[in-house]
Amino acid sequence: MSNRRRRAWGNSYRTEYLRSRIWFRRRDAWFAETRRRGIPLACAACGQPAPPGQLELHHVDYRHVVRAEHGWVSRERHEDLVPLHPLCHDLLHRLIERDRVLARMRSRRDASNLALARLRQKLVRLGAS
Repeated sequence: MSNRRRRAWGNSYRTEYLRSRIWFRRRDAWFAETRRRGIPLACAACGQPAPPGQLELHHVDYRHVVRAEHGWVSRERHEDLVPLHPLCHDLLHRLIERDRVLARMRSRRDASNLALARLRQKLVRLGAS
């Protein structure tokens, strides 16, 4: 088991699901639900507020993303997605991929949460947030 990001080529999650109408509907629903809950939109890493168009959603858990016979089914829970600026999202993946412990953790959720905490600390030290 690995939490490393797979190459796009041959990875239907990245080449199909993340480009599908189903994902974009789920993404829009996530932002609508966040607004409905009264949660201000901000990057989970640097803490800077941002509109939906400037944020990506990181999957902390893939268990609810299912490829069915008829296509993709999006059942991610609200807590399975975390808003990040594109650069912060890339940095988060780099932390997970380059750290042997995080890359091999049994739980992607635990790996993501630990990496996100480390990224926040690093950004605070650098004065980026």
